[in-house]
Amino acid sequence: MKIGCVKEIKAQEFRVGMTPAAAREAVAQGHAVLIETGAGLGAGFADADYVAAGAAIAADAATVWAEAEMVVKVKEPQAAERAQLRPGQVLFTYLHLAPDPEQTADLLKSGATCIAYETVTDRMGGLPLLAPMSEVAGRLAPQVGSWALQKANGGRGVLMGGVPGVRPANVVIIGGGVVGTAAARVATGMGAHVTVLDRSIPRLSYLDDVFMGRLTTQYSDRAATEELIRDADMVIGAVLVPGAAAPKLVSRAMLATMKPGAVLVDVAIDQGGCFETSHATTHQDPIYEVDGIIHYCVANMPGAVARTSTQALGNATLPFLLALANKGWRQACGDDPHLLAGLNVHAGRITCAPVGAAQGLTAIDPVTALKL
Repeated sequence: MKIGCVKEIKAQEFRVGMTPAAAREAVAQGHAVLIETGAGLGAGFADADYVAAGAAIAADAATVWAEAEMVVKVKEPQAAERAQLRPGQVLFTYLHLAPDPEQTADLLKSGATCIAYETVTDRMGGLPLLAPMSEVAGRLAPQVGSWALQKANGGRGVLMGGVPGVRPANVVIIGGGVVGTAAARVATGMGAHVTVLDRSIPRLSYLDDVFMGRLTTQYSDRAATEELIRDADMVIGAVLVPGAAAPKLVSRAMLATMKPGAVLVDVAIDQGGCFETSHATTHQDPIYEVDGIIHYCVANMPGAVARTSTQALGNATLPFLLALANKGWRQACGDDPHLLAGLNVHAGRITCAPVGAAQGLTAIDPVTALKL
């Protein structure tokens, strides 16, 4: 199979979908790899690194899109990229379709087979291709939130760890999954007072055990959320409903009860955001203010640490990438129900039920799609 990888064109996205190490593995198994020139520079990988791995370098993205049987990316394809997809071509990347009807319509029109990292599952019910970036985003959230809390950036002027005689920042994390746990680890390490909300009692028990009393756990309901955010200096939104749009857990009306200059960090923004007042921002212009509350809603947070993120993502995606290349997408998905769960669009049909539900479209069973 000819595997292609293009340079990401989303604003301030420095990651790359394929590392030289992954290219070497694919070439060793008999596949051709075509990399757009400069695709890896943002993550610290030169064209020469890919050539040494056995890959060929394409002069432009159009060549990759035209020649590759499977295109591997990081972020969802932008409009100019979607226009180059064709029937029978496989796209393997993050899609986050639920809150994005325009992208969905273009992918359906293309006739391509689109497999989303974020809905691939594992035997434990986890999301193995989302988890590495969730770890990165979770660990970044308290860092970027502490920057936004600085007075010069519009925040309350509160230091995360406080100082002797002055209380630390009060951080509320909504969601105790991979993102929330990673955020809690860093926020507690910075010395903040941390409360994690979740609706899973077993998860709250796990967090209580792991952190050994260094944070507070709270069952998540509307009353608890309203109470906790009133005293919060920072609220980190870390909720996830796999494949679906994120629920809006903090309304605009709630902002009026918060401290002026408090910070909201919406890690769920890729799935539409979990705060009513959230809209996607970029690393170039990451924050904005609504009703005196600072919002940080960068939709590709891991892109800020592109080398770490690219290596972590590449480690996770490589086995699936090789399965798709070695077997073809039909057999690979037919053999592995967890990879099949990643199938979101095929031959003009939605194959992911949460995406269909979010957009009011009819979805077919992915098993049925294998026969189309």
